[in-house]
Amino acid sequence: MFLRGIYTRRRVSTETEQSSSRTTERRSSNQSAGSRNSNQSTSSTFRISIPPNVKCGDEFRVYAGGRVCCVRCPPDAKPGVSLQITVPLSEDTQNMSPELIPRTRTTSFESATSTLTTSNRSLMDARTDDTQMFEVTVPRGATPGQPFSLLAGGTRVLVTFPLNGTTGQKIRFNLPIRMLNQSDNSPKSMLAKIKMSYSNKDGWARTLRAEDMKFVWTRFDEQGNVDGLTRFNTDRSAYVLKLHYLDGEHSHLRQGEISLVTPDEVSVNSCIENVDGSELLGYSDIVSAQNKSYIDKVQFFRDVCGQLRSNEGHIKINVRRDELLLDSIDAVMRLTREDLRKCWRFEFIGEAGLDAGGLKTEWFDLVTNTVFDPSLGLWQTSLTNQLCVQISPSSGICCPEDHLIFFRFIGRVMGKALFDAELVNGHMCSYMYKHMLGWPVMFNDLKDVDEEYYSSLKGLKKYGQDIEHFCVNFTVVEEVFGMKKTVDLVSGGTDINLTQDNLPEYIEACLMYRLLGRYEAQLNELLLGFFDVIPDSLLVIFDFQEIELLMCGLPEIDVSDWKEHTEYTGEYDREGSNHQVCKWFWEVVSEYDQEMKARLLQFVTGTSGVPSNGFEFLQGSEGVRQFTIQGVELETCLYPRAHTCFNRIDLPRYEEREELAEKLKISITMSATGFDLE
Repeated sequence: MFLRGIYTRRRVSTETEQSSSRTTERRSSNQSAGSRNSNQSTSSTFRISIPPNVKCGDEFRVYAGGRVCCVRCPPDAKPGVSLQITVPLSEDTQNMSPELIPRTRTTSFESATSTLTTSNRSLMDARTDDTQMFEVTVPRGATPGQPFSLLAGGTRVLVTFPLNGTTGQKIRFNLPIRMLNQSDNSPKSMLAKIKMSYSNKDGWARTLRAEDMKFVWTRFDEQGNVDGLTRFNTDRSAYVLKLHYLDGEHSHLRQGEISLVTPDEVSVNSCIENVDGSELLGYSDIVSAQNKSYIDKVQFFRDVCGQLRSNEGHIKINVRRDELLLDSIDAVMRLTREDLRKCWRFEFIGEAGLDAGGLKTEWFDLVTNTVFDPSLGLWQTSLTNQLCVQISPSSGICCPEDHLIFFRFIGRVMGKALFDAELVNGHMCSYMYKHMLGWPVMFNDLKDVDEEYYSSLKGLKKYGQDIEHFCVNFTVVEEVFGMKKTVDLVSGGTDINLTQDNLPEYIEACLMYRLLGRYEAQLNELLLGFFDVIPDSLLVIFDFQEIELLMCGLPEIDVSDWKEHTEYTGEYDREGSNHQVCKWFWEVVSEYDQEMKARLLQFVTGTSGVPSNGFEFLQGSEGVRQFTIQGVELETCLYPRAHTCFNRIDLPRYEEREELAEKLKISITMSATGFDLE
């Protein structure tokens, strides 16, 4: 069969190779200049070595002359080769700590033995942003070699404490001026001010690392310090999906492997590159876009995709309607990564018609509707919300020869749909969007998988020492089509009994298995296909709710139908929609634009999907479950609180309409930030 002929999956999974890869990444990012060969005040020559894993044409960073220099590896060079560079020095940077010096881009080498010389003018021309220097005092409690957080120009950044530093020491670093001059009236800036004024609990936040301007996830405690949690905690721990490529960036079908790791092990480049590797946009452009409204973000995304588009011809795809899926896979899987960014034109064989955009839209609608149909066996409906789908762990049984090819194809189609502003006909569970964006997933995300399973794990804490009498080990029993099999959650899990002491590790292993392990191979292929089209750094501007809206489109929401099929419980049980607070609620919702209505629906139900036959058939964990507003006392709940498993919002009995409108907006908009609003 053709599908098997074009596609061979290679996989490397030994612990030694994974550990070696992580060690190499750390060494590469921390590669510093060697010996200084000149003491000139205006410029100085440094000898450096090319770091491991750097290939010809790749850029790598070195610390030299008080600057972080970006050096392009010369032709015919290899790791370990010694090179000389000459960079200008400035009084401001001569005495700065290596971890905090500003970044400067150098020109590329001509040969491995040549000496790189730059002038002040060439360096200034190469820099994409003017910078502003900050001088701070290392706070008490900071650990040498570890990051600490601070506010600089209103932006929270991570700064690495020098290994030879001491608390109380003054250190300097630079940040781009454009990044610091955000409008105080931007939607997110206003909400951030409100959030701070209400002293919300700490949570995970995406932060800039000052030494290399890369995006990393960091958890801050209530004092604003970096949370140094070392053991799994159901309320505080998080994991981020990491995709490690195994065979370079430019192969036709890249191979890779995914894993869930702690957030500090994953960083995202803060620049967007063209197909040829040149930089298209820098970190200040991305940071600026992060603070825009959703509509402006979408426009920014479309503009960047337009710049990334290949204009060298177009791709003609011919398909038969009765063999739509197989013909489509045949065509799409033959394409190179450059082809995926070209214009696609479609022809349905045997039908007259010229594709001016309509046939392409029809193709995306038909293909995504087919692949996301649970009857195909690749996806299954969520136990929590039947409007959402998640990867079926048994897809290999339904399609034993082809299921991984299908998922690579699905990933490419989803990426191309985003790239071409087409819609995907299928809503995934929220944790799937988090995996795509590299967002932290936490214990609470298990509710999107199985509410009953989540509750049972959470309830284990109350048994204390008695938990040892349950005779549970680190395994799970899976049932597929009536056949049961035992799966180890960790290596040798059959021989590890559950105790009170190792309960955190047991819950952690269950989390890893349910959010990745059951379908690791399938998700790996989907993401490899998706990132064949979309650069991961371009997605940094979106949260997981916004990416669903971007992929699936803003739904047409009929507020009158929504209101008609809403139930009222708790404090609103007797009066229902006639209660003053409920009247205010629907007045506020009626004033929302389509985006805010969709966000409210996401907040309460977990998805922006609306049943085709209206809110009367809104789905929940047990079939139809209508939208519910439950009244609660203001003393017990300051902000509206959602229960997505039950399509229910707990709405406090506010005394003023303005207070309801303000706090509802905060809850809806901040629900994707990782901050707890309760």
